[in-house]
Parts: sequence; structure tokens; C-alpha cells
Amino acid sequence: MRADKALACFLSADISRSRLEESFKLGKVLLRGLAIKKNFRLAPGDTLEFVLPEPLPSEVSAADIPIDVIYEDGDIVVVNKPAGMTVHPGSGTGEDTLAHAMMHHTAGNLSLAGGPMRPGIVHRLDKETSGALVMAKTDAAYYRLVEMFSKRELDKEYLALVCGVPSVRGGIINKPISRHPVFRTKMCASNGGEGRDAKTEWRLEKSYGGRAALISCKIYTGRTHQIRVHLSDLGFPILGDYTYRFQKNKMKEIAAPERVMLHAGRLAFFHPIKPEKFIEAVAEPPEDFKNLEKLLEETYEHK
Repeated sequence: MRADKALACFLSADISRSRLEESFKLGKVLLRGLAIKKNFRLAPGDTLEFVLPEPLPSEVSAADIPIDVIYEDGDIVVVNKPAGMTVHPGSGTGEDTLAHAMMHHTAGNLSLAGGPMRPGIVHRLDKETSGALVMAKTDAAYYRLVEMFSKRELDKEYLALVCGVPSVRGGIINKPISRHPVFRTKMCASNGGEGRDAKTEWRLEKSYGGRAALISCKIYTGRTHQIRVHLSDLGFPILGDYTYRFQKNKMKEIAAPERVMLHAGRLAFFHPIKPEKFIEAVAEPPEDFKNLEKLLEETYEHK
């Protein structure tokens, strides 16, 4: 029997399948101490250990958290999400997500078309990634933005501080991305055609003494961890990205950053409701990103 179906047989009816699904996603279902997938086939005598995440509330409350708003009208709002903030509630989050903050900022005026736990949310940025993110205030804007993202009608540009310096000025990475076969919270680039198509265009913006570089990236697809996976696969992991091959001992002269140094610097698109209006939202990098740029220049540029 599949592991998820076996566990469901032992759980009470008031425990939702989504909570059980989250346990598998978080690697909280163990067989002999190792995390397993939900479709793992159990053998007679197997014993599972698992932890269920706490049930989520049924709606997102407002929280008075300051947010840098880049653009806003009656249909949409574009914000500069700070690093360290989760976009919407999930297992292990509190009432400090971007969704909570924007419920306060808009006085609850966000589209619930994507569900009550994801008010206004059309796309996401990783928790540690900062930068431009658009949210829908009306259902009409939500559905049109979803369509625009699906058809890749938005320009999304990022800045990344990486370890090492490419030998060429730029290029295009066309490698499918799939879930890591062992570590389920990670993604990986595939050489064998498996996974979902992923395309990243990158350009070398600045070199810091041959030790590190500032790279700009334009993504044509929106796969999970896409830029992080592609740059690491290219041989230039993002500073602070310990999940994807960054190592502290590669930058001994400076204190290693505590987070992934990736910033969504520009989001450009035609307005979902007023298509004659073009919006170019430029998000200023946060202080820790700019401070690290300065430190890299001072440490490596003149050596």
C-alpha cells in the first residue's frame, strides 16, 4: 500500500488530507529514520514515524508590518518584499507573512480568488529572496495576472551575488528543473530531459577581484529555485545559498552572508485591466545586499 493511503487509514476523519500531504512535503514522514515520498510502497511490518503540521487558520488576519510599496492602484499593488519574509502562511509560519502585512495595508482589499489563505497572491519569491512582487486587489486582476504569468508576458529580472567569476560575459541556461531524488526540499537541474523546462538568461555585471561577481538574470520560466539551481549548476553558487553548493571557506576574507543574496530587481508588464498602461517596477536592493557589494569591492577589487 502507498504510504499516504496507509497513514490515512489510521488518522481520524477530522484530520485533512492536506495536513498529511504537508507532512510528506516537509520530510516529516520517516521509515527507519529516512524521509519517504507519499507514493512509497510499504512492506508488511514497516513502521512509520510522522509529525502532522498544525492546522492553518481559515483566513489571513491583518498585521501592521511596514512594507515598501512600489506601485498601487485599485486593481494591483507591487511591493518590494524584504528578505526573511514568507509570502503567505504555511506550516510553521506566524502572522508575519507578506499576506498578513498587505491585508493591513489594503484594509482587506485583496482578491481571494486564489483561496482565503493566499489573498492577492499570484506568484511568490523565496523567503530569503527580496524584491518586486505583484499582488491582485480584484478578482479580475487576479485571473488576468495568472494568465499573464502562464503565458510568460511579464519581464522578471534579478540580481545575484555569486561565488567565482564566469569567463564569458553572459549566456542562456536551458536546463529542465525537477525535484531532487533524495532531498525533497531541494530542486536540481537535469541533463537527461527530466523535469520541467527552465530558461534563464544571465549577464556578468561586475567582477570583484576574480573572487565574486554581480550577475543579472532574466527568467523566462518560473520554476522553484530556478536561478539558484541554474547558477549553481553553472558553477557559480549564490553567496549565502548553502542549499545549493555555497561554502563559507570559499570566501575566507569576509563574513559569509546569512541569507541567499538574490534580489528581484525589476518587474515589468502591461496592466492586467488597463492594457494600454505599461508598468515598470524597480525595487531597490536591501541594505545587506548593498553592504555586501561594497564589502566585496573593498576586499577584492584592489588586490
